[in-house]
Amino acid sequence: MKELITSAKTKLAFVIFVITSLSIDPAMSQEIQVNSGLPAFNVFDDGSGVATYSLSLQILALMTFLTVLPSLVLGMTSFTRVIIVLSILRQAMGTQQTPPNQVLIAIALFLTFFIMTPTFNELNEVAISPYLDGQMSAENALASGSDAMKAFLVNNTRENDLVMFADMAGDDKYETSEEVPLSVLLPAFITSELKTAFQIGFLLFLPFLVIDMVIASILMSLGMMMLSPMLVALPFKLLLFVLVDGWAMTVGSLAATYAQV
Repeated sequence: MKELITSAKTKLAFVIFVITSLSIDPAMSQEIQVNSGLPAFNVFDDGSGVATYSLSLQILALMTFLTVLPSLVLGMTSFTRVIIVLSILRQAMGTQQTPPNQVLIAIALFLTFFIMTPTFNELNEVAISPYLDGQMSAENALASGSDAMKAFLVNNTRENDLVMFADMAGDDKYETSEEVPLSVLLPAFITSELKTAFQIGFLLFLPFLVIDMVIASILMSLGMMMLSPMLVALPFKLLLFVLVDGWAMTVGSLAATYAQV
């Protein structure tokens, strides 16, 4: 008896399911299929052709950008040249860990912000502000911001490095900076930055090297073999650096090496 009742209930439920399925409007069924999936990762269309991303996708994009941000700071700004020159300067002076790494990084970041201020202002005017005000879509804002960054990168990239990477990519000669793809421009820019940084570091190293050689020769002639020339030369190098206002000259020269957009 119980088995008959259970069988009857199962058949009744199946019939109700079939009737309900047949009574669903086709348009509603298609809408359900379109909106199926994970609601947190859906992309909605407000009817004007502009896609609206869910909050989860926006947070995911933001976290991805924050992860890539250090690489962008290192590869698309003046930070690389500044930090390399400051590191070579500290090594040339022989002051070991003075100034410490945290101070050098802080100096490099502040100087980078000063050098990149015109570019950042242009980015804010042509891309960031219009996007935040809803006057420009994300794709157009990204394209406008890329053009502004390309202008800075091209102006501060050696032509030989740019031609080398363009030849390796199989591209022809570019007419404007907007035509240069980032896949070619970024490695050319970072290569140019490394070359320029080591050239400046070489020029900074020479006067301190001369002081080391003079002190070593004097100690050798006096027979002071056990006295470290680096220890004796350190006060003289610090005195020379302070007398010529070395920090102001170094920082000012680094800022002046960049062509403003």
